Amino acid sequence: MTGQVTATALGDWPGSDPFEAAKAIRGELGSPHLPFLAELPQRGVGSDAIGRTASLLVDLYADVQPHGWRVVPRPGRDAQRARSSLATDLNVLADVVGSEERSAEDLQVRIVGPLSLMAALYLPSGERILADHGARRDLAQSLAAGVVPFLERVSRAVPGARLTVQLDEPDAARVLGGLLPTASGYRTLRSVPGEEARAAWAVVADALRDAGAEAVVVNLPAWEAPIGRVLAAGADGVSLPLADLTVAQWEELAGAVESGARVWLGALPVETGTVVRTGELAERVVRPWRQLGLPFSALDAVRLAPAGSLADLTPSQATACLGRVVTLADAVNQIALG
Repeated sequence: MTGQVTATALGDWPGSDPFEAAKAIRGELGSPHLPFLAELPQRGVGSDAIGRTASLLVDLYADVQPHGWRVVPRPGRDAQRARSSLATDLNVLADVVGSEERSAEDLQVRIVGPLSLMAALYLPSGERILADHGARRDLAQSLAAGVVPFLERVSRAVPGARLTVQLDEPDAARVLGGLLPTASGYRTLRSVPGEEARAAWAVVADALRDAGAEAVVVNLPAWEAPIGRVLAAGADGVSLPLADLTVAQWEELAGAVESGARVWLGALPVETGTVVRTGELAERVVRPWRQLGLPFSALDAVRLAPAGSLADLTPSQATACLGRVVTLADAVNQIALG
């Protein structure tokens, strides 16, 4: 076996202390695993995933209105809070990394992908950006422009680290399927054409690589996951929940792995009170790998992660969860070694 499974998580973290979060994450996910820049949504407005990503946009501004994050003519208090929180997180990360005797070689950062951001941000009219073709195009271009200085700032915080960017796309299937409701709720918005979605992913992925990203991985729910479209747009891999994958999706992933794609699997249940033996979870990962005839040497394409958000746990529970993911990765590697 030449490859090995490694561990990571999806990005959010409980509590409000970025220093303690960074120490816990980097303590559990040292090399060869993939630590991440924590999101701390419990700090409030601006520390949520949408607010953080919206703060990266260039020449587009968003503030919280009664209906959610809405495009506004100039940056307001909520946008400033988002920028300030992100700056604090990066400064704290730099301090933690600077105090380490041996820093991790990799770092993951998460931003909301263009399709889900279109679904989450609202126009001044009160409708989703998703409803307006021109606004969709402008948002994708604005996000592509904004990720460049963002990754430059991350690189300054962790000099020399290889950067992986996770594009979080929880609404991708609903955007492509025309299943999101209008602001009134009386009808659904028209689906975004597949070619337009591909172009939006491609422009952001290209910008991320130009800014120094070593890999771009798109996180998707399993239901109707547009795996092929995401990879065709130039993503290096996809992240999916293990328990929800269908046989057809496994077959699609097998082809992707054979073509060099990376696969992240949400394999560890995070619900409190849910305890599944590590050996059983490891078999759940390895079994379809065997059935599809994939070589164990290709397991270096796989990262294992918790199967959901860690934000609703306590910090100690979240830390323990990362430890269990690392143990699970070791268990899979032991099975593969025979």
